[in-house]
Amino acid sequence: MSIRYNHQLPGWPNFLWDDKLLSGRLAAVRHRQGRLIGRMEALGFELRGEAVLQTLVQDVIKSSEIEGENLDAQQVRSSIARRLGMDIAGLVPADRDVEGVVEMMLDATQHYAKPLTKERLFGWHAALFPTGHSGMNRIIVGGWRDDRHGPMRVVSGPVGRERIHYEAPQAGRLESEMPIFLDWFENDTRVDFVLKSAIAHLWFVTIHPFEDGNGRIARAIADLMLARSEDSAQRFYSMSAQTRVERNDYYRILETTQKGGLDITAWLSWYLGCLDRAFDHAEDTLSSVLRKGRFWEHHSGMPFNDRQRDMLMRLLGGFFGKLTSGKWAKIQKCSQDTALRDINDLVARGILQKEPGGGRSTSYALVHPDDAS
Repeated sequence: MSIRYNHQLPGWPNFLWDDKLLSGRLAAVRHRQGRLIGRMEALGFELRGEAVLQTLVQDVIKSSEIEGENLDAQQVRSSIARRLGMDIAGLVPADRDVEGVVEMMLDATQHYAKPLTKERLFGWHAALFPTGHSGMNRIIVGGWRDDRHGPMRVVSGPVGRERIHYEAPQAGRLESEMPIFLDWFENDTRVDFVLKSAIAHLWFVTIHPFEDGNGRIARAIADLMLARSEDSAQRFYSMSAQTRVERNDYYRILETTQKGGLDITAWLSWYLGCLDRAFDHAEDTLSSVLRKGRFWEHHSGMPFNDRQRDMLMRLLGGFFGKLTSGKWAKIQKCSQDTALRDINDLVARGILQKEPGGGRSTSYALVHPDDAS
């Protein structure tokens, strides 16, 4: 068979890259990484916890979106908060698919120092597919894939006219390929851990050891190594969220690299750039958390009932759509009259204001002290 992919080359998996070309970008990324962590750790305990929660929610949601799966944000937030022992308003039950993704991501980031082993990967895979199915298809769960349905391929396009983007190593190679990867991941300390996260991501998705879930697990592995690079379980930026923004470029550079030689300089350069842009969005998270903190500080000492506090937290966290008394009543499971009393009390105190319109369409907006003229 003619050589089409990097894993077919005689030197596989001895990747090469241009240190001189990457050193400046790596140094800049490392500098920004350190500055961001320093700023976040200077926050008070509650604000820092909120920043971590927002980041982890983004990580879980966006990593699944890359694969075309949309998770309920409120369920993800509730699942993470419960597992971290955080006392937040508006907790809701989470579906099994949500719990599985959260379990994997938290294990990767909160227990980053634990060795990455075959058994741990099998546990992550089982958490992602608790029913033993991917969609309608039954798959091998908690074990390496086999080739019973033919080669493992990444394809696009309609049935009969598929375009093959990539073909993974034969399943018979997995028992020898994965120990090499895991040994390198745990024991090779010659490479900077940020670069190592990029190499691990590429290497894992190239082997493609599972029937499904390889992309999400690869991103969890990369996050684990990024946590090791900081020696911290606290996450203040989401590589998955930025990768989602750049999904087309992500798939393009992956395909180009897997069809190229063993020189992965272009992949590493893209990864460092994506990580740098993830720090930009982390600044938005920091601003949001500080804004929320100033709101509660401004209104400290004011009495709020549980319904009001929950709705204010929702509004501060990015409430979807317009707030009406009907929506308040539905969310808080109370009567319309109770919802109106809650709302009118906040309007009288200058915390909510009526938006243009009236009657049944009356909606309300949060008045933030930062916006006061």
